[in-house]
Amino acid sequence: MKIINTMLPLLALPALTAAAQQRQAADRPNVIFIYADDIGYGDLSCNGSTTIRTPNVERLAQEGVRFTNCHSAAATSTPSRYAMLTGEYAWRRAGTGIADGDAAMIIRPDRYTMADMFHDRGYATCAIGKWHLGLGDEKGKQNWNGSVGSCPNDLGFDYSFIMAATGDRVPCVFIENDRVYNLSPHSPIYVNYRKNFPGEPTGRDNPELLVMHPSHGHDQSIVNGISRIGYMKGGKGALWDDSKIAETLTGRAVDFINKNARRPFFLYFATQDAHVPRVPGERFRGKSGHGVRGDVMLEFDWSVGEILAAVKAAGIEKNTVIILSSDNGPVIDDGYADGAVEALGDHRPWGDYRGGKYSAYEAGTRVPCIVRWAGKVEPKVSDELMTQLDWMASLGALIGAKLPAGAAPDSDNHLQAWLGGDKGRDYFVGQNAQNTLSILTHEWKYIEPSDRPGYNKNVNIELGNNREPQLYDMIHDPAESRNVAALYPEIAAQLAAKLNEVKDNRVNQPLTTTP
Repeated sequence: MKIINTMLPLLALPALTAAAQQRQAADRPNVIFIYADDIGYGDLSCNGSTTIRTPNVERLAQEGVRFTNCHSAAATSTPSRYAMLTGEYAWRRAGTGIADGDAAMIIRPDRYTMADMFHDRGYATCAIGKWHLGLGDEKGKQNWNGSVGSCPNDLGFDYSFIMAATGDRVPCVFIENDRVYNLSPHSPIYVNYRKNFPGEPTGRDNPELLVMHPSHGHDQSIVNGISRIGYMKGGKGALWDDSKIAETLTGRAVDFINKNARRPFFLYFATQDAHVPRVPGERFRGKSGHGVRGDVMLEFDWSVGEILAAVKAAGIEKNTVIILSSDNGPVIDDGYADGAVEALGDHRPWGDYRGGKYSAYEAGTRVPCIVRWAGKVEPKVSDELMTQLDWMASLGALIGAKLPAGAAPDSDNHLQAWLGGDKGRDYFVGQNAQNTLSILTHEWKYIEPSDRPGYNKNVNIELGNNREPQLYDMIHDPAESRNVAALYPEIAAQLAAKLNEVKDNRVNQPLTTTP
């Protein structure tokens, strides 16, 4: 097990000379990930939305490279985050599906991660926000009243302040390094994902106690008047305030920037917004005109503004790469009757694309993405095919890291493309919630046959599963409105063969498709 640093790292470093700081800046720029949750390509005004304005994100886009064809590694959270932090497609590993709040840590401590890569290059490393990759060494066996066991600090992060899973899953507490934050010994925490604790109310049995009612599922333990997935009791004083999650996490991220501005750092800042339950802070409530989901979009934009302001105030803008993206596509009703569907109006979180979160169609993984490096990267819009899977190898090249054998096996170095130069990927393999795979090139998209359900009525999203192979012309039909597999059988066969090659993990060769 890696040693856990129980404080924010490097609070008292010796002063560096101006020349040393300049050399350090040239060799090892700071890197900040701002990783949104369930925010779609069409949610942000920089991508053309005229219904909800996100001015801080707009400013970031105006000062950086805005990618219009960038993809998360999967259409759901856990596999996207696994792939991004390890450089490996999540579908290659069992147990990388959507994780419960009491899941064991999915990335094992002996696995080399992106945080290890930065740490080995002398960076201060930090994870703030949503984790959703498990904790401890065995499901349901975490010691929530002591050390939870394996945690982000065992994966290369010097400091972590996280939510164990998601806002709608217990335990509803923050974890600082390997321990529940602000836990009182007089109110210990108990968590169970199989059965309730005697006498504890639930959303199913006690709806009169709710301030937000579930629309489907989400009817187990009640915390702050909101019923969740899973059961818990205790933890008084340690429970988060849903309306202040963004404020708390953003404050921790800003604090880390301020304390580590004199040395290279890597900050993984993963927001709760716009995941359910959506409880915007008071300053954002009712301000968007599109209900609580619109309000938390404003809250997300505020968080971005706070990060930008902290970087500027620290005088490190020209030595800091900021990457903003999302873990998967959007969903409107994801389990709570919060009025988001009724208040959506003309807002189109999926933009011009089909599907959404959970889906093999384009809106499942095509996500917002911006890279800003002030003074080093010229602002532009890029339509190159990009994927978060490549961040590990590309940023490794940026900081001069040498990855050990076997690390980041599916991550390719496209650094120059991320900086607005060279072309991106030839192809990318996507994954939906039912593990149906697709292969996407700049021109074509092929979705493998699947006998899984084609539609999730709870969330009102097409999942992209079909017993027949699907082929879409992404140049002339990016909305995937017409399956042309029967018209171009040679293209479908070529892409199916390439997908099978990638699944078999054979040596990759360049892909060219000809009718």
